[in-house]
Amino acid sequence: MDTQLTESAVATASGTPFVPGPILLVGPPGVGKGTQAKVIMSAWHVPQISTGDLLRGNVSAGTELGLLAKQVMGRGELVSDDLVNRMVAVRLREPDCVQGFVLDGFPRTIGQAAWLDTFLERECHTLPVVAIQLKVDYTHLVRRVTGRRNCPTCGSIYNVYLQPPKTDELCDLDGTPLQRRSDDTEEVFAERLRSYEAQTEPVVAHYRAMNRLADLDGDQPVDAVTAGVLAAVKRLRGR
Repeated sequence: MDTQLTESAVATASGTPFVPGPILLVGPPGVGKGTQAKVIMSAWHVPQISTGDLLRGNVSAGTELGLLAKQVMGRGELVSDDLVNRMVAVRLREPDCVQGFVLDGFPRTIGQAAWLDTFLERECHTLPVVAIQLKVDYTHLVRRVTGRRNCPTCGSIYNVYLQPPKTDELCDLDGTPLQRRSDDTEEVFAERLRSYEAQTEPVVAHYRAMNRLADLDGDQPVDAVTAGVLAAVKRLRGR
């Protein structure tokens, strides 16, 4: 990441720190949300709020909410929106969220989005959510997902289409045969994409209707996507 880009993202034209507020990154599996979330966290010094991490953390710590979630999952059921919302509420009241945060995996449904908007307005008195939707062509997404390989020995990550090893299916560093996750197939990805679109399209429409969503081409070089994300957040905040 270009140092000048990061520094320019932190300050406004007046030289005062920019307050990013709540940021939602939207996009299908494999679109690069994780990479861009890390950049936002570094540029504006805000935390990432992951519902998966919150759920695991509460269960591991044996909190009241964690015990309730463990019972639900033990019955083979999905954790309800209400329970997830309560975990998110506890996390968003922490002091490191005052200047903003990056949302990961939440809100997934229109019900969660409506709850979040109300919570932020009534309890946190913070800026509203702005959403950035990363868009990548289906064919390219499939190549990103099905081409992923990892070295079980050193942990190096490759993509046979986009970042292949020097020797087919072997790690460049130690020659270990590369592995592919069992769910990195087009069939599994297509099903995940259908599920994502059914759940998330109403959330996208919700924030678009309020002029709080920007669409970005996620198939550009990483630095170009990053520049677009940071600029879009500022634009949506009126800066």
